[in-house]
Amino acid sequence: MSTHERHDDAPVALITGAGSGIGRALAHRFSHLGYRTVLAGRREPPLHETADALPLPSIVAPADLTSPNACQSVVDLAVEHFGRLDALVNNAGWAPCTPIDLTTPSLLHDAFDINALAPGYLTLAAWKVFLKQNAADHAAGKPPRGGTLIYISSMATLDPFPGLFAYAAAKASLNLMARAAHNEGKDHGIRAFSFAPGAVETDMLRGIVSADLLPADRTLKPDDVAQLVVQCLTPQLDEQRGQTILIPSP
Repeated sequence: MSTHERHDDAPVALITGAGSGIGRALAHRFSHLGYRTVLAGRREPPLHETADALPLPSIVAPADLTSPNACQSVVDLAVEHFGRLDALVNNAGWAPCTPIDLTTPSLLHDAFDINALAPGYLTLAAWKVFLKQNAADHAAGKPPRGGTLIYISSMATLDPFPGLFAYAAAKASLNLMARAAHNEGKDHGIRAFSFAPGAVETDMLRGIVSADLLPADRTLKPDDVAQLVVQCLTPQLDEQRGQTILIPSP
């Protein structure tokens, strides 16, 4: 893990679930685009593995993001260490595959905690930073730097297969978070996007679907998703702000 001066001009992205899969691919894409990164997730060793392979400075932030206080602390860490925050990428997720008749209140609670409430807590914390940065820029006569909110949703929010009742319902909230954040943030330079990929070749996918049922050639690679997501950092996807952008499997 490398560090530079906290007031370096390079933008800063906070990425959750950065220890593997889509999150790790996103960290690589952001870093190669010139972003310093804050890598958040439950398990510290995989986060360090991601950080060690990045070309630009990064810090590791192991945290239980189902805690509102932990989410606030991770955002605070980004600002304290790097001096700013430019993008929040809500990628971390958990996909229990359980029939409705076997879904317990506890499982439903956990699915919403991880897939919906954690991104919500992080959005609340990042929103305050974005508004404060914009106010400071305005007072200094500078162009407002704004901020970007990215939500990694799922195609399961449109047509979940059996067993994804809890996961799909929780992930669907991210699509509306992006829409609401866009509607409220567009006059403050805050941009919001939701991305809904199909089946992605990750450990999480293979925990619920075998390669016999879903061969690898019918899945997306994590970098397929990351490559499209980072396009929202440019004007290329401006017309789709606030929308849910579908990324179908092959």
